[in-house]
Amino acid sequence: MRKILQKICLLPLLAILVGCASGPNIRSDIDPQADFAQYRSFAFANPLGTDKAGYTTILTERLKAATRLQMEQRGYVYDEQTPNLLVNFLTQISNKSEYVPPPPMPWGANYYGYRMGFYGPWAGYQFPPEVIQYTQGVLNIDLIDAKKKQMVWEGVATTVINDIEQASSEAFIAPLVADIFKRYPFVAGSQMQHQSKK
Repeated sequence: MRKILQKICLLPLLAILVGCASGPNIRSDIDPQADFAQYRSFAFANPLGTDKAGYTTILTERLKAATRLQMEQRGYVYDEQTPNLLVNFLTQISNKSEYVPPPPMPWGANYYGYRMGFYGPWAGYQFPPEVIQYTQGVLNIDLIDAKKKQMVWEGVATTVINDIEQASSEAFIAPLVADIFKRYPFVAGSQMQHQSKK
């Protein structure tokens, strides 16, 4: 019974973590001074933040393919020679711990109402704190003004990773990049907002 009640206590936090796993937390930031109407072409930074010294990783190639699709859907032209925008990536994986304090005692009349005040729990009847450990992944996509060498937009996805190998797969990367670009509000050569397909 005690183990069951401990699990009930942990459900709210587990729900948060599962929610992150099933849908990443996406945020973005933008340079309010940037004139996005002047941007019509793009290329990738060299070297990219996801590259190893001297070679391009498989993860980088998948990120490039997914990002190129999103940029071209918004009317941008890939141009390695004279791009208006440069795209850069950064990924980070870290182990996290969440402290779950023990529930307050008593647990409330609704749950223990059947005791009707006639008796209470024995001495020492309490649950210890719990620590939940999980792996968190973060993906940054930066758009940089190629002439000014200044970042003008950033999209960040944070998610719980259950399988490290799966997290670098095309099936994981493509929708994650698409989710990030839902926060990118422009089409090429215009301040007009892009209408994301649902």
